[in-house]
Amino acid sequence: MGNKIYKAMKYAFPYTIPVLTGFLFLGMSYGIYMNVSGFNFWYPMIISITVFGGSLQFVMVSMLLATFAPLQTFLMALMIQARHLFYGLAMLDKYKGMKWKKFYLIFGLIDETFPINYTTEIPEDIDRGWFYFSVTLLNQIYWVTGATLGGILGNFITFNTEGLDFVMTAMFIVIFLEQWLKEEKHYTAIIGMVVSVVCLWIFGPDSFLIPSMLGIIALLTLFRNNIEKVGGLK
Repeated sequence: MGNKIYKAMKYAFPYTIPVLTGFLFLGMSYGIYMNVSGFNFWYPMIISITVFGGSLQFVMVSMLLATFAPLQTFLMALMIQARHLFYGLAMLDKYKGMKWKKFYLIFGLIDETFPINYTTEIPEDIDRGWFYFSVTLLNQIYWVTGATLGGILGNFITFNTEGLDFVMTAMFIVIFLEQWLKEEKHYTAIIGMVVSVVCLWIFGPDSFLIPSMLGIIALLTLFRNNIEKVGGLK
């Protein structure tokens, strides 16, 4: 059992290195933001363990400083994290039969974990469930570590974090390029790009994400059989 977990963790780690780089910087910026807003270091640490929702956690700072409004807080959190509904739908087959691991895999299914667990081709000698679990756990460890360090170091250092969020944009570009190289045909990537651009033009930069995901899922579902026949969906 221990050897199975170790092999899965060892195989998963290289896939999470880009996330490690981004999460340490962004996590620290979140921890520093919490610190300068008047919160002790254990606030970003505990919130990162129990919430683990990147953009939502940044918004939570203002929520914690505002008046008590549970309904407004719920609706705001739902709107920010609504895209995770589509991640969950896409992972239904992959997470099937994961038993107790499924609860943590659902909890930890974030933007950065989803493309790794969805696209990685796992060798037969690596336990699939422990690979998914390892990726999810490592990514959360990176974020919790960065947030905690930022909360501690915020008392001693200050720096301009403007533009730091581009680290995660760069990471998604790398993941996209890796998936592009894996596919024999590029129909899925083209569908994703075209739908996103159209929705961006129609709905604007603040509201295009969910319509884009709905459109992409609808088109991939509609043309799945045709795409699979020509080797354009893996």
